[in-house]
Amino acid sequence: MVRRVAVVDSDLCVGCGSCMLACNRRFAEVGYGKTAIHIRSAGGVERGFVVIVCRACKNPPCAKVCPEDALLPRDGGGVRLIPNKCIGCGYCVEACPFGAILWDEEVDKPVICTYCGYCVEYCPYGVIEMREVS
Repeated sequence: MVRRVAVVDSDLCVGCGSCMLACNRRFAEVGYGKTAIHIRSAGGVERGFVVIVCRACKNPPCAKVCPEDALLPRDGGGVRLIPNKCIGCGYCVEACPFGAILWDEEVDKPVICTYCGYCVEYCPYGVIEMREVS
């Protein structure tokens, strides 16, 4: 079975950003510049937060629009980025219906979730987890 990051209950999210910082650490970076998960306010503390992460589409629209085949569909859903094939056109960002493809301004390429689960370990509220997909 294949495992993917899943949002368990976004109502539990307090917007601390721990998952974002953890994801960014995969690149030995500080901050949010290379994170593949994003938390945004849904309208203040009263309305909560929205957790934006790749939903591992079975038929990913981001891969369909890539003119260089730099996004390869994975078994179980989602995509894998082949950085040396990517020309930085940004079509994948536009095609993602969830806004889950973020952009690395430094290298001018998308940041794609690798489903490593590192972010899950750092979420103190159990908002996200690794789940098996078929």
